[in-house]
Amino acid sequence: MAKKSMVEREKKRQRMVQKNAAKRAALKAIANDQSVSMEERFKANLKLAQLPRNSSATRLHNRCELTGRPKAYYRKLKLSRIMLRELGSFGQVPGMVKSSW
Repeated sequence: MAKKSMVEREKKRQRMVQKNAAKRAALKAIANDQSVSMEERFKANLKLAQLPRNSSATRLHNRCELTGRPKAYYRKLKLSRIMLRELGSFGQVPGMVKSSW
């Protein structure tokens, strides 16, 4: 089980990304537009730098929905490998059967 503080920090980052997504996209569009003057592009870059760092989508990290484990994460199921194996053993994952050879 992950520390509760780390899970909460990740949730806070997700909220910040959603809150500032439109503003960040608009500023990036101005900053990358070659037809806009250099001064306007520079101002857009400065405003982009003033936004909180945690509002950037690249700072998000996937975590297991049940345990909060940050590693060995299956995107499709939103679970870590350990929980996937455990739930599969109990027969709670459709189509997954225990195998041995």
